[in-house]
Amino acid sequence: MSNAPSRYLARQKDPAYRQEDPDATAIGSVRRPTRLHREAARSIISRNQSPDVPFEQSINPYRGCEHGCIYCFARPSHTRLGMSAGLDFESEIYWKPDAVRLLDEELARRTYRPRIIHLGANTDPYQPVERRLGLTRALLERFLHYRHPVTVLTKGALIERDVDVLAELARKRLTRVAFSLTTLDDRMKRTLEPRAASAHARLRAMRLLADAGVPVSVMVAPVIPKLTDHELENILHEARQAGATRAGWILLRLPLEVEPLMREWLEAHHPHRAHAVFAMLQGAHHGQTYDANFHQRQRGSGQYAALLRQRFDLAIKRLGYETGDPPDLDTKAFRRPTVGGQLGLL
Repeated sequence: MSNAPSRYLARQKDPAYRQEDPDATAIGSVRRPTRLHREAARSIISRNQSPDVPFEQSINPYRGCEHGCIYCFARPSHTRLGMSAGLDFESEIYWKPDAVRLLDEELARRTYRPRIIHLGANTDPYQPVERRLGLTRALLERFLHYRHPVTVLTKGALIERDVDVLAELARKRLTRVAFSLTTLDDRMKRTLEPRAASAHARLRAMRLLADAGVPVSVMVAPVIPKLTDHELENILHEARQAGATRAGWILLRLPLEVEPLMREWLEAHHPHRAHAVFAMLQGAHHGQTYDANFHQRQRGSGQYAALLRQRFDLAIKRLGYETGDPPDLDTKAFRRPTVGGQLGLL
């Protein structure tokens, strides 16, 4: 995979001279070891007003993601750190050691009003480094302590470790968990999502959580034209068998630096399909490879997008998935902390 320099750097290196970095010259080269960077964050809760996402607040314990999914729409966020959206994104990982303290402080503010906080909005809260650092686990324990609603999106089987906390949150109507599934094909997954859990492992984790009483859903994401789109119904079927009660889907998104990375990956692994993939995307985005407008960016439009919607709707009806808005999580049980993370007397 390439490792083009950040577009935010004042001085750019000529791509012809990037061959001094062997990792930057070829897809399939030996993976770089992960390097951790402490991030001195001043706040932990991010807020958005996007009309096409189901949450207003989120927490990202990490920047960058070891899973290395080539299609990840979050890759361009690393360029703001002066790093590449390529190899840097999956090997230079930033973590927030003060995450729990910052959460305590933000929830303790008298102006704070409890609303769902989502884990996994930008990068996966259960990526491999979480096994060592435990930030996600610590945050979940805090949400349980304060009776604060939290939702999780992951493609990591490590979530099985936290079934005890998630089950207790679920008993108090404080959580829902979604799993992202792109393909059931292990050979495809090995290059597409090289360090994410296998589909089998994700389905096993889904079943474990569902059996523990945690509401579980599946996101068929991203749907890649001419590459994984034929798996839509099979993924929905396997997830339903594993206990998922709700489902969604998202079309492949290729903002900014992600498009050239995806082109490079296709030319290396599926050159005979590369042209068709981009032709179908352009058909769904008014001639562009990607359209960042709200509502358009996740589902697209046109005949291909309409066919995907129809297939999805027929499948979830046949498989018995729930539709409509999910039941509300409990915001009334929230117990405001005092600064320092202790509960007040009242």
